[in-house]
Amino acid sequence: MKRKSLVSINDYSKDEILEILELAKKFEENPNRRILDGVVVGVLFFEPSTRTRLSFEAAINRMGGRVVGFSDSSSTSTQKGESLKDTIQTVNQYADLIVMRHPVEGSARYASEVATCPIINAGDGANQHPTQCLLDLYTILQTQNTLDNLNMTFVGDLKYGRTVHSLSIAMTMFNTTFHLVSPFELKLPSAVKLHIKDKKLPYHQYTDLTQAIPLSDIIYMTRIQAERFSDPMEYEKVKNSYVLNRELLTNAKPGMKVLHPLPRVNEIALDVDDSPQAYYFKQAQNGMFVREALIAHMLGLKV
Repeated sequence: MKRKSLVSINDYSKDEILEILELAKKFEENPNRRILDGVVVGVLFFEPSTRTRLSFEAAINRMGGRVVGFSDSSSTSTQKGESLKDTIQTVNQYADLIVMRHPVEGSARYASEVATCPIINAGDGANQHPTQCLLDLYTILQTQNTLDNLNMTFVGDLKYGRTVHSLSIAMTMFNTTFHLVSPFELKLPSAVKLHIKDKKLPYHQYTDLTQAIPLSDIIYMTRIQAERFSDPMEYEKVKNSYVLNRELLTNAKPGMKVLHPLPRVNEIALDVDDSPQAYYFKQAQNGMFVREALIAHMLGLKV
């Protein structure tokens, strides 16, 4: 029987998500558990990535598995016109599991339908980034000792930010109050807000970041992504909308943490890096533990 893919965070139940977070604690205690002997993972990145790709590869290496794949599709047969279906079906012959990032929304779901091995969506366009969501949940749990009844503030590009979409949907499982800070042009998509409303949870929209800071348990900053704009002038209008600096954090709650999926440009000033609220580099490290946990869970391996 084909094992379950992870394309959207909705593919996993709350209980399954909590099982993976619990497993991640074990990998954080000891990341070097060689339980992937003989396992080959296809890592296919049709779009650039530093943290996601390297943390997957680090996770697989620390578990004793092997990686095949590419980080630049310009050197693959896609440049000769090979279809995504043929690429996936070919790698499927070599690998036990495929991790894929692709710029087109829906590509990961399509890959999961044509492959016989499980697919992990490592980001498909502006749609979803479910493994980033899992590591975000792990980091929130680590900093707040709970996922329940928190005030989450999302800041920046809420329209194209796939990490925001996945994490917003996941946090509806935990009775969250949402604070959404963005320029008018980059508001959270209606479909995600409708999902929050369907769960009967409150959300508040702002254009002024200072209004949301004192209310927040977590501030989730995001980069305004130049590559998602077809018109460069539209990007120029909004590119420096929010810059979180240390002075702005003076009104923060005790225990509040600042997260960011990275890379940042200038939306978090450097003077925040050594503040008690900064947690984004530890968040990046957590990605490796969570991806080890996900792979072990997906392949049914005992930890």
